[in-house]
Amino acid sequence: MDPEPSQVITLNQCIEQVAQRLETADLHYGHGAIDAQSEALWIASKQLDISPVDALDELDQVITPSQYQRALEVAQVRIETRKPLAYILGEAWLMGVPFFCSEQSIVPRSWIAELIANGSLEPWLPADGKALDLCTGNGSLAILLALSCPDIHVTACDISLPALSVAARNLDRHGLSSQVELLSGDLWDALEEPNDGNRFDLIICNPPYVNSHSMNTLPAEYHAEPALALAGGDDGMDIIRRIIAAAPDYLTDRGAILIEIGNEYENFKKVFPQIPAIWMEVSAGDEQVLLIQAEDLH
Repeated sequence: MDPEPSQVITLNQCIEQVAQRLETADLHYGHGAIDAQSEALWIASKQLDISPVDALDELDQVITPSQYQRALEVAQVRIETRKPLAYILGEAWLMGVPFFCSEQSIVPRSWIAELIANGSLEPWLPADGKALDLCTGNGSLAILLALSCPDIHVTACDISLPALSVAARNLDRHGLSSQVELLSGDLWDALEEPNDGNRFDLIICNPPYVNSHSMNTLPAEYHAEPALALAGGDDGMDIIRRIIAAAPDYLTDRGAILIEIGNEYENFKKVFPQIPAIWMEVSAGDEQVLLIQAEDLH
């Protein structure tokens, strides 16, 4: 039951009311929140302009009737449009870091973010090293990499100019425009021909990898995102083939490339049976993200 208009409403009560409404709708989660409760926390915290994590320490805080009403209105828009919440709020959180978000790029999310945050990639990131974020989209992974390793230089590229405009806003937001360079182009075409000045110690990539059958059965929330950033062809490997083919030319001798492939493990093994990939452990298991060392690509 909704609180009476004159009743004092706490943040926790707001979260519970929003969660109840979301739970009654046939929504799909996975764009920065795992369930209705997580999205309700996100919606309510936004009304106080604090992070969802910080909101957990403020559950007894009183919110105004207008803030409560706005939270319910956001929930209603979420239910009616089936758009990812990040698009409705204009913001997403990844590893506790906020990112500007719009329908010009997919919602920031990647298992690679976990590996950046927990330091798993540091063996391939020497001091003054160089990293490349291929298919950067909104720039979130490049930014997380730059924040975690302030002494490296990051290049980030994407084929989508609208996505790069979102990335540029996020670089400005985090004061990283001098550490992270944005380039426009179709995969490797964004870079100059391979030379001693543009080889990287680490390349990270969350490419379009959803196979055609899966694309046709995705929930509405995913169809709100640019298909260009999701579709990977019949077996999900179209873009990944092109990435792996040229990766050796852009890696240093001791470099490595890290690629997220989502649920396409079987298709990857079928297409690249000869590559001794190192499968990285993330919260979704050890078949979502792989690392290939430069020496194993030649």
